[in-house]
Amino acid sequence: MPAPTSRALSFDTAAARYAAYRPGYPPALLDTVEELTGRPLHRSRVADIGAGTGIATRLLIARGAQVTAVEPGPGMAAELRRSLPSVPVVRGDGNSLPLATESADLITYAQSWHWTDPERSLPEALRVLRPGGALALWWNVSDHTVPWIADQGARLSGHLGETESVHGTPAGAGTRNLGGLPDAGFKRQLLRWSRTVPVDTHLANLATHSAFLVRDDDGGESNRRFLAEERAHLTEVFPGGAVEESYVVELAVLPR
Repeated sequence: MPAPTSRALSFDTAAARYAAYRPGYPPALLDTVEELTGRPLHRSRVADIGAGTGIATRLLIARGAQVTAVEPGPGMAAELRRSLPSVPVVRGDGNSLPLATESADLITYAQSWHWTDPERSLPEALRVLRPGGALALWWNVSDHTVPWIADQGARLSGHLGETESVHGTPAGAGTRNLGGLPDAGFKRQLLRWSRTVPVDTHLANLATHSAFLVRDDDGGESNRRFLAEERAHLTEVFPGGAVEESYVVELAVLPR
C-alpha cells in the first residue's frame, strides 16, 4: 500500500480538535443516501473510508449500519477508537483497501475522496462492493452565496494562496469535488444546512484544515495573526458572538 501523503496525515497533529470543532452532517444526508442507493442503512455492511475521527461513522451507526472504519492516520484512528471503542478500525487508505472482495453493501467517503488517486480508488471500491452495492462520496462545502462567507473566502485566499481550499470548491462547480471523475453513472444531490456556533468554535474549525496545519514555516505565527484578525471581522458581522455557518453538502452516489 502506498504511504499516504504528509499532507493527508497532517490531521494527526490536530485529531482531538478535529473531533471537537468540525461540523457534522444534516439528517437529510443519510435519508438521501438511502433514497439514491435504494436500500436502508439498517443492517447494511458499510466501509467508511478515510473515517478520520468518526464524524460520519457515528451517524451511520445511529442508522443501524454495521460499520468498519478505514483510516490511514494513527492519530485520527486513535481518536476514533477512543470515542467509538466498539467500531472496528482498519489502518489503510482508499488506493488499496484492506478489505475483502464483495464484502460491503455501501462504501462511504466523507470529506476524503480527494485524498485518493481515482484511477486506483474507484476500481478498489468496485472490487469491495457487493453486487447491488453503492459508493457514496460527500463533502461539506461552505455556501459561497452567503456574503460573509464569500468575504472570508477572499481573505483566506490572501493568507493561504489562491490554490488552497478551506471553504471547499463551490458546490455544483463542475466535477472538481469528484476528483476529476466524469459525471456519468453518478447520482448527485446538493443539500443545504447550517449550524450556529461560538466564534471560537468557528475559528478553531478553520484551523483544523490541512492548509493551516501544513503552514508552519514561521512556527504558526502567521496563522495566529490571521485568526486574530478574522475574529475582529467576525465580531463586526456577528456582534453577539454566534456565527451561523452555512453549508451545502455535495453528494454523489455510484451504484455498482
